[in-house]
Amino acid sequence: MTDTVTVALGERRYDILIGKGLLARADRLITPVMRSRRAVIVTDETVARAHAGDLVAALDAAGIAAAVETVPAGESSKSMTVLADLVERLLARGIDRSTTIVALGGGVVGDLAGFAAAVLLRGVDFVQVPTSLLAQVDSSVGGKTGVNAAAGKNLIGAFHQPRLVLADTGTLDTLPDREMKAGYAEIVKYGAIDRPDFFDWLESNGRSVLAREQAALAHAVAESCRSKAAIVAADEREHGGRALLNLGHTFAHALEAEAGYDGSLLHGEAVAIGMVMAFEFSVELGHCSAPDARRLRDHLADAGLPTTIGERFAAPPPAKRLFHHMTHDKKASGGRVTLILTRGIGGAFTTAETPETRILSFLSHAITEV
Repeated sequence: MTDTVTVALGERRYDILIGKGLLARADRLITPVMRSRRAVIVTDETVARAHAGDLVAALDAAGIAAAVETVPAGESSKSMTVLADLVERLLARGIDRSTTIVALGGGVVGDLAGFAAAVLLRGVDFVQVPTSLLAQVDSSVGGKTGVNAAAGKNLIGAFHQPRLVLADTGTLDTLPDREMKAGYAEIVKYGAIDRPDFFDWLESNGRSVLAREQAALAHAVAESCRSKAAIVAADEREHGGRALLNLGHTFAHALEAEAGYDGSLLHGEAVAIGMVMAFEFSVELGHCSAPDARRLRDHLADAGLPTTIGERFAAPPPAKRLFHHMTHDKKASGGRVTLILTRGIGGAFTTAETPETRILSFLSHAITEV
């Protein structure tokens, strides 16, 4: 069974197809959105071994001799150096404006390949084929592409919408448990933003999702995509409501920068800690009840996710350094930190009015908590 979620962006609208076994049907699903029979698959070395052969075979069945370009696995590939090398390799293959770039992999590959598609020949089509849970429910949807900079995460990039997202939940069978849990944090985020009913469902069914029980997993992916699609359709370029999708991310990106993107802290793990911080800071500021903050924290912990900085950092990072990272977040404006806070489960809101002293005081407390 295939579920379809549409991202309604006028002439740039596209579908997200969700279900098991979609990779084997790529010849019928991807070719209708291609301008020609030319495609280049961009993937990482790990995903290439697991899934590239299936995708190449499916496209070959449709008369498409797809080339494959690989990049190293891991966050370090989201860099200008890797981007420049990838772009040169794609150009050396003689791509033209009718060529489709197919991003096969997790969030790193999707962001990198999507950005390459955005800048090559001033824009070529691309298709997202996400193979991690995090990518299926978040990064493959919405058109944000880019790479990291020394100053911070995702600071170099472009909005470039895919022509199609093909979320084959069967590819998650090979996903390591830690990556599965990291992706689950982004699913919880949608319930915490504005879907208290979905959060209720996750409390009852989250373990089934993490166990890869197909019905629960497909439902969680589809509902997450529906939530994101609605927000993106209303605010494609993050001038307003789309910022709510960054619940927990201002704290999370600071923690990732502090960890040095070395794999010791996965993005979803940072988001889990960041969401708990956002809820607990909201309690401190009088916006949110303590029981709601505990409810979020308990659910993430039950899913096997970290909920405190001390669980991932042997030595606590200085509060001032974390705050410095936060001021370089792409949502910062006029030197002020923009935070996504909450009035409770399903009550997220955006503010840039929190005094620096209050943020620093909260960070100082948070880094000592175990």
